[in-house]
Amino acid sequence: MAHRMRRTILAGAATALALALTTACTPDPAPSPTPTGFASEEDAFAAAEATYRAYVDAGNEARKDPTHQPTPDSFLTGKALTDSLEGQRLIEESGVHLVGGSTVQSVRLNSWEPEAAVITVCLDLTPVRVFNEDGVDVTPSSRGDVGILEVTVISAQPKPLIIQSQTGQGPC
Repeated sequence: MAHRMRRTILAGAATALALALTTACTPDPAPSPTPTGFASEEDAFAAAEATYRAYVDAGNEARKDPTHQPTPDSFLTGKALTDSLEGQRLIEESGVHLVGGSTVQSVRLNSWEPEAAVITVCLDLTPVRVFNEDGVDVTPSSRGDVGILEVTVISAQPKPLIIQSQTGQGPC
């Protein structure tokens, strides 16, 4: 009987040990994937438009107050950021500065996929003037009053970012 009791205790202990080892070695369940990217065409367009409008607003405010936050560059990444920094460097080297703010006239969606949206933006540039160090308006007479840009916005965390901006075509 002692032998039987000892066998039962050992069997119970072995079962408990096996159960403990099984649960201890089982990895935690994988976290549920969180959706990344744009969920729909409407989501892509809304995010791209809001991001570009916020970028323009930040640029307009930075011309008034260079310490303004968020900075325009905080909406950029990749080629758009590189191009912006190079443009700022060229402006500083040439001794000119911009006065006035541009306004988004219209935005239309060209294409989208979960990772990125491409929009065409029409900007009213009329109020933006270029001044030299002497305060003389040197805005090129050939510059149009409307700028057309093709802008690519990527889905990124914590917010979408502009990755590319180039001269666009087409009507506004």
